[in-house]
Amino acid sequence: MKLSARIAAPVAALVLAGLTATACAPQTSDTGAKGDEKTGTLRVWLFQEVGNKPKEKVVDAAVADFGKAHEGAKVEIEYIPVETRAQRVKAAFNDPKSAPDLIEYGNTDTAGYVKDGGLADVSAEFGAWADAKDTDPTAKQSVTVDGKVYGAPLFVGVRALYYRTDVFEDLGIGAPKSQAELISTAKKIHRKKPGLYGLAVGGAYTYGAMPFIWANGGELADGSGASYKAAINSAKARKGIAAYTSLFGDTNCPAAKCAAMGGNATVTAFASGKAAMAIGGDFSHAAVEAGTVKGKYAVVPLPGLAVNSVAPAFAGGNNIGVLKSSGHRTLAVDLMKSLTGKETQAKMFDAMGFLPTYTDVLAAAAKKEPFVEPFVRTLGAGAKFVPASPAWGQIDSSMILPTMFQEIVSGRKDVAGASDDAAKKMDAAFADAG
Repeated sequence: MKLSARIAAPVAALVLAGLTATACAPQTSDTGAKGDEKTGTLRVWLFQEVGNKPKEKVVDAAVADFGKAHEGAKVEIEYIPVETRAQRVKAAFNDPKSAPDLIEYGNTDTAGYVKDGGLADVSAEFGAWADAKDTDPTAKQSVTVDGKVYGAPLFVGVRALYYRTDVFEDLGIGAPKSQAELISTAKKIHRKKPGLYGLAVGGAYTYGAMPFIWANGGELADGSGASYKAAINSAKARKGIAAYTSLFGDTNCPAAKCAAMGGNATVTAFASGKAAMAIGGDFSHAAVEAGTVKGKYAVVPLPGLAVNSVAPAFAGGNNIGVLKSSGHRTLAVDLMKSLTGKETQAKMFDAMGFLPTYTDVLAAAAKKEPFVEPFVRTLGAGAKFVPASPAWGQIDSSMILPTMFQEIVSGRKDVAGASDDAAKKMDAAFADAG
């Protein structure tokens, strides 16, 4: 779901990181293009960011470079609201004649778009592209379905642990180095300073909870393609669920206030000085800098089970793909490369703070901006992704996992019962996506 400046609205940003509401796009019977024109106008839909002008400048430069190498080709860029993307893409898949040639999309949407027949398989071109050889493996996974590549990563986003240096110094404690220490530290802070959440957590913060499940060896689901089966109720996954939900209550983050919070709300709580710690993304940096804790915080990777280990983080972000219906496939692929290549991603980092998806460009960004370093370490330790199934959009939009967390923290169900119910709902979604 979205990054950087988008947390201010967000990352939904994330998201996002991770954007997910497009599984409703319809199955289309024939989105295949007729011909491959080498001149004409290419239409592109990109996401409208909070503070979009810097992004526009980077995109305009990439388009200008593309134009110099492709005489007779023109490019029309339209920035669409993230909130209405599902309807726009649905209409495009329904009516290929009016569809754009390229779209920006959230990386959790890949499998759903592929199932709906909307994205072109660009495996051959991606494999022969020099820049692509340095793509982070997790970022490449986000454009891959059943071994085929359906686009190019535009940026990646991961989460780490923000903590208040002034609070920690006052209490004479250091940044937690294991999951157990993270939990005990959060509760100690709240006990010593009842006005603060030790660690801001949210019952609707799916991507903040996932590292606890993964760190304990659990998985969301097992399988691939159309054969996924929920694993959220496995013994290891339940340990992670129990660890995360133990942070709700009067000893840290009261369920009455925290059960409904999502990722943006937890970051806002930290930025406004209401929490001593929060799990936030690289894309959260601008929002935290604009808050009352500016100059009084630091960031470290979210710790895993073992001392000094890093918990696997969700790799969010966005991609750019060519629509199967494009009548300018060759040009569209070349424009995709211009919009997502190393030079453009380096400029996009400078302009928007979006983390590059190339290992070498990312390393250079970390040297340039020290705040990036913990997120680079997190990526290097091994980030993870959601099941590459078209069912994920339904699972996410149906709030299956948040419902599970909220049932547990409210006391309505225990971990076993809530995770069993969530697994049944997930399996039904996987079956429907068939």
